[in-house]
Amino acid sequence: MKFEEIKENSKVFPGEYLLHQPTQQIVMCGAFKKREGTIKALAQGKLIEDRIEHFRKIYLSKKEREQKRARACGGCKKR
Repeated sequence: MKFEEIKENSKVFPGEYLLHQPTQQIVMCGAFKKREGTIKALAQGKLIEDRIEHFRKIYLSKKEREQKRARACGGCKKR
């Protein structure tokens, strides 16, 4: 897993997971306000708004994405 800085040409979409560096939490993006220079995000059930510089995009390698998909709870297979 890599964390990369959000640059001027980067796109951030609502529903995307980001790292909020000051709190070291994974948060869900709610709004990307490029003109105002802020991002609204949901962290631990609370809405926070902070400067874009305090957030990092999360990138998973191909292997990490495959491992994430491979894990299943098995609830659907119980029939």
